[in-house]
Order: sequence, then structure tokens, then C-alpha cells
Amino acid sequence: MPEANRIPGLRSAGGWDVPSRLNMARQCLDHAPDQVAVIDLTGSDERRVTYGQLAEMTDGIARALSKKVQPGDRAGVLLSQSPWCAAAHLAIWKIGAISVPLFKLFKQDALRSRVGDAGAQVVLTDPDGATLLGDLAEPLMADQNGEDGGVVPFADTGPEDPAVLIYTSGTTGSPKGALHGHRVLTGHLPGVSISHNNLREGDCLWTPADWAWIGGLFDVLMPGLALGIPVVAARLDKFTPEACVDVIARGGVRNVFFPPTALRMLKAADQALPGLRSVASGGEPLGAEMLAWGQQAFGLTVNEFYGQTECNMVVSSCSDDFPVRPGCIGKPVPGHEIAVIDEDSNPTADEGDVAIRRGSASMLLEYWNRPDATAEKFRGDWLITGDRGVWEGEYLRFVGRDDDVITSSGYRIGPAEIEDCLLTHPAVATVGVVGKPDKLRTEIVKAYVVLKPNAEAEERELQDWVKTRLAHYSYPREVAFVQELPLTVTGKVVRKDLRRLASEEGHYG
Repeated sequence: MPEANRIPGLRSAGGWDVPSRLNMARQCLDHAPDQVAVIDLTGSDERRVTYGQLAEMTDGIARALSKKVQPGDRAGVLLSQSPWCAAAHLAIWKIGAISVPLFKLFKQDALRSRVGDAGAQVVLTDPDGATLLGDLAEPLMADQNGEDGGVVPFADTGPEDPAVLIYTSGTTGSPKGALHGHRVLTGHLPGVSISHNNLREGDCLWTPADWAWIGGLFDVLMPGLALGIPVVAARLDKFTPEACVDVIARGGVRNVFFPPTALRMLKAADQALPGLRSVASGGEPLGAEMLAWGQQAFGLTVNEFYGQTECNMVVSSCSDDFPVRPGCIGKPVPGHEIAVIDEDSNPTADEGDVAIRRGSASMLLEYWNRPDATAEKFRGDWLITGDRGVWEGEYLRFVGRDDDVITSSGYRIGPAEIEDCLLTHPAVATVGVVGKPDKLRTEIVKAYVVLKPNAEAEERELQDWVKTRLAHYSYPREVAFVQELPLTVTGKVVRKDLRRLASEEGHYG
């Protein structure tokens, strides 16, 4: 369990606690054999999987896998939340290969692009996944242990040796494979613990996010295993407030990572969830209204955190340690140096590019087979996130994606604040805000709104709603009511699709 007053992953004197030889599978399995690792709610009955049992599952997969995969080879994992999903990744890392997380929500083209780009010849999956996979790669059934044998040795890997290839969500372009070394888990530990008000004995983690996403795999599952905090595995074919309540009750969940989409659904249903010790959220910024609702529904302050597939868990709130400031995503997590820089890479007190200094343990090694993209990601010693931000004292305020920021009449407007404001309207279920070309103002703010079932609202009503709550120049000059929004598999609004739609509509006015 994490020691009191000690940030996991960091030396007490400062700096990263990364040994010269490191294997993430060993890092996750190095606990008492009878200690509970995963609370499995995927079947009709609850099953508590110990570290000893998880190690046996891992070795069974590793023995079968080692006949087909060599160190450095890529092996896909096409599994939903389950102990077998955890064991599949651990087995791949244990033999020195590189795991490639894959979503079951992917269609054939999305799977083909990732499996093909990674050069994965083998995918660990189950019968449903094998059907999805088709002839893209050889499926290996993860729940079949293969031949009996002794304990499989851990590959002699170091922190810079490749371990996992995670594809970006593709919200700002075609998905790229972010290649991470065995140090990536260590880099997540401080932020994960802090975002849950410092993880401790008696805690129990869960997220409705799929473990194929970095938010499920490295914000919950693997840190929980490494820190000795039980992790709940639950297979929700569709997230609903009722299913969420059931999982939390049956699993004895104390700590939840909710993606913003899940929080919005809970808020729309006015679903209270008492009894939790911490709620963390990341992926998109929350606004003051959502934080206020969370305080009421959970009886605690939601801790926002910030990062991306390329370098995750670098900024976080921690309501136990310092006041959460609405509109800000927290303070830099120890071990990660964060800056807001101008075009010349100089720190600025004004709005600028959010950047992370090289040396962060959770930073990617490179984009897979994309040297040009890797070079473009860095500016000197800084990884450029592609996000815009501004400091408010020690707190970082997220303005928006660099290509999401709306320029209107000389004002730079972040869409997230407007979206959050519209979400407080009782008729609005979800919304996406983008800039629409305008000859006079460069762009105008346009909102694409999905209403709640049987709810009604008019354009002027929603415009006035924003006008009375935000800056006068931020209100949407156009509101379109739509049946659905383009979403990534992780539930983020794909604003580039909305921007393309807005452009095709022609200029405003």
C-alpha cells in the first residue's frame, strides 16, 4: 500500500524513483500472493482474484504467447474490462514484447489501421473479439492458459525499453501510435494517487472507461495493481446511472475515475452517489456548475486532472491538499515540469502553449514509425501538448485545443466554458461548440445541441442563457439542434467534424 505522506513513484529527496532495470509486469505483480488484486464483477457472481491467481493467469498466457511472439514484437489486446485483460498486458510485458490496447467498440477499419500500423501478428482476445478481428491478425484466446509449466521469468528490460503502443483518439487528426517505455507506469503513480486525495489502505478503484484507453489502463488498472489497491472489473455494455450505482455498491468502490461524459449523464439523471472517498475526472475540463453539482451529488469535490496519451497525469487537483479552483485543472504533479510558453519557447504569463519538459516519466518515447510527427511534437526541451492554457498563480487554466480555440472579433474563446454553460440548461443533454467562418468577425461561436428526451428549447433562449453567465462575446450566434454529436470511442466530441460541418454551411450571416 502507498506509504503515508509519500508520493508513489518519487524519491523523498525529489526526482523519479526509476530503477535501471524495470519491467511493468513485475511492478504490478510484486505483492503478497493472497492479497486481492481485482474484484471481478463481469460474471453473475463476484470473484476476487488475488495477485497469486493473477500471476498464474499471466504465466499461462505468457507461455502460449512466447511461442509466437519475440521480445520487441507487438501483440494486440482486444478485451473488455476483466482479469484476463489485465493478465494479457502483463504477459506481453513479462516476455519483453509490446502490448497494443484495442477497443471492442472499434469497427473493422479502425482495427485494421491500428493492427496494421503496429505490425501486430497476434491479438489476445475472446470469441467476440475474434469475430471483430476477422483475418486482420491471429487471435489467441486469453482465457486459455496454454500448456502447464513453471514460472515464466521476467524479461530483463529497462525503463526506456518499449512496452506499450497506445493510439491517440484521433480528435485532431489521424490516430498516431504513442510508444511508451516501462517507466510509463511509474510516471502515472503520483498523479493517480493525488487525483484520488492520496490513495491509501481501504481504497478500491473503478472506472467505467474501457481499459483499452490510457485513462482506463494507466489511470486506474495498472496503478491500482502497482500500488496494491483493489481494482473493480465491470463490463458495462452501455453506461447508465443505474448500472453505475450497482457496480459501486457490489464492488465496494471507494474511488472512481469518471470521464466527463459519464458525469454529464449522472447529472442529467440527477443521480446522487454517496459513500465515495474520491472522484477524479479528466479528458475534458469541467466547469464551475459541474463541480458544484458534484459536491452536491457525491458529498465531495471532484478532482480534475490533465494529460494526454503522449504524456499523461501531469496536472491534478487534490481537494485534500489544496482548494480546488473552478475553471482550473489543478497544479503540476510533482515530478513533471509544466510551462505555458510563447512561440519562442519562453515562459509567459499570458495565454500560450501548454508544454511539458523532457524528463517526465510518463512521456512517450516516440510516435511509432513517425519520426517527423515525433520531431513536430517537441520544441527544444518541451513537449508541446497542442493545448492552450494560462497560469492563475500556481493553478493551470485550460483554454482549449490549439485548433479548437475560436477567434472572434479579436477575442480568443475556448469552447469548453461555453459547452459547460449550456450543459447547465435543463433541456440540454450534450453539446459541441466550434468556430464557424465569418467575413466580419473571422469566426462566430456556433453550438450544436442535443436536447434531452421530450425537452424543448429555442435558439434565443440558449443564447440568452450564455449571455447572462459568460462574457458578452462568448454567446453562440448560431445554435443548431441535432440528434447526435460525432464522438470518439472515449466519449469526446470530435470538434474537427463539427468544424468541417460548420465550414460546409458557409459563412455566417
